[in-house]
Amino acid sequence: QVQLVESGGGLVQAGGSLTLSCAASGFTFSTAVMGWYRRAPGKEREFVAAMGHTGGSVHYVDPIKGRFTISRDNAKNMVYLQMSSLKPEDTAVYYCNVHPAYSYFYWGQGTQVTVSS
Repeated sequence: QVQLVESGGGLVQAGGSLTLSCAASGFTFSTAVMGWYRRAPGKEREFVAAMGHTGGSVHYVDPIKGRFTISRDNAKNMVYLQMSSLKPEDTAVYYCNVHPAYSYFYWGQGTQVTVSS
């Protein structure tokens, strides 16, 4: 049974930093491309970043390039998202999942990130 548990969100001022964590289980994590996604208030969930199963092949969407860093630990079945220089428009619920992921996939609860101006 797939489980994805995101944590590390919170309230932070603009310009601040947060590191999100995701604990994955129920599938072969070490062979999966993993990604981070977010759903801002009133918007659809969107892709943010992804990393290949060996830690290479990293992809970021333009709005977060240079500010967010995705990483993973295959020994612990964990994926991380280091976020810095946060902006109010980064406010969203953040989710991890395999990449690509679709709406009908299992999704965890996500972790709320709120950036105040």
